[in-house]
Amino acid sequence: MSASNDAVIVDVHAREILDSRGNPTLTVRLATSHGAAGEAAVPSGASTGVNEAVELRDGDSKRYGGKGVLHAVANVNGPIRDAVKGMAVSDQRALDDRLIALDGTLNKSKLGANALLGVSLAAAHAGANARDQQLYQYLGGNDAVTLPVPMMNVINGGKHAEGALQFQEVMIVPLGAPTLREAVRYGAEVFHQLGKLLKKKGYATTVGDEGGYAPPLRHLDEALGLLSDAVTAAGYTLGKDIAFALDPAASEFHEDGRYLAVVGESPLDASGMIDLYERLLHTYPVVSIEDGLAEDDWRGWSELTARLGDKVQLVGDDLFVTNVSFLQRGIDEHVANAILVKVNQIGTLSETIDAVRLAQRNAYNAVISHRSGETGDTTIADIAVALNAGQIKTGSLSRSDRVEKYNRLMAIEEKLGAAAKYPGAGVFRACSSVVRAAGS
Repeated sequence: MSASNDAVIVDVHAREILDSRGNPTLTVRLATSHGAAGEAAVPSGASTGVNEAVELRDGDSKRYGGKGVLHAVANVNGPIRDAVKGMAVSDQRALDDRLIALDGTLNKSKLGANALLGVSLAAAHAGANARDQQLYQYLGGNDAVTLPVPMMNVINGGKHAEGALQFQEVMIVPLGAPTLREAVRYGAEVFHQLGKLLKKKGYATTVGDEGGYAPPLRHLDEALGLLSDAVTAAGYTLGKDIAFALDPAASEFHEDGRYLAVVGESPLDASGMIDLYERLLHTYPVVSIEDGLAEDDWRGWSELTARLGDKVQLVGDDLFVTNVSFLQRGIDEHVANAILVKVNQIGTLSETIDAVRLAQRNAYNAVISHRSGETGDTTIADIAVALNAGQIKTGSLSRSDRVEKYNRLMAIEEKLGAAAKYPGAGVFRACSSVVRAAGS
């Protein structure tokens, strides 16, 4: 993305909108001298790492319970707009560097990561439109051909579903599908079979923040048992067609060095949690565990990686917060083997790309992810393909804020035609037994 003979930014405008939870966020429209424009909306998380870039909220209790983003909007429409006007829209790195310098803080607390991110992503869309390219092509060039294997959050718990599991997400992974389109079909059919099973057992089929069912289960085995039955009822083979992934979000139930994995039972230390995961790996085809331990439990993470790192994908979300400094520490200390990538954790597109590239250079997997507070924006789908990340988390098979990302990925797959690649089980190279089963 060079800056030569290119359109320049002539205007930037933000406005307050609502996300999928009915909370305020912002969308940004950026216009260029060639008439092309781009727009992007910013997501918001519920379960957030302490080291994430700061999402600027107004704190005015008389508006949206203090969650308004008018200050972030004003920052875009004032100092940020003034700083970026006249810049070449295609020089994403220079634009993002200016945004970072303008904020001037380590965690983007002055102007707000939500304000910076909206401008950063809108610029990428405008740059793609100026060149009459799809966003994934603009960012990734001719090498952008890999569709991501989706992790579909069909049972919600934790902060995403009040009164359900302590574990935040129980996901299905259609790693045996031949294409992305078929992977979406596999997931949708299992999701609907799960709904039927829940109804039969007398559970409500209301959904949580990310579109998955939120039955009042206490034990993870109950959830995985239900999912196993749903996979079979949908006509698929467990472990070959569909595997499981977990996001305990362990920081949320970690206190004083102990983990309350099941309400009403004795808390566990890090070794006890690892024992629990090891048992699950022997019982179910689990290919990925995200945030299996707390974000500040680096010693526990080291033990987790030493014991299970050659058996399952271990994803750092709160641990790494899409930040190259934290990821580099993980690489140096041999902690985890994958990173979850959330654009609003870090605040600019360039820094997001840096995190993915660092992971890929060091044989860490990268999983592009939504947030629990989403919009109809589908930018992360294009980013996943542009960076050949190979994996995406974007929720269940309900709620338009989730499904739009799958629809976008299917559209990209169609545009790519014969060049499109779906990596399937091969992306989980750490999970040798599951990969062998899926490839047989």
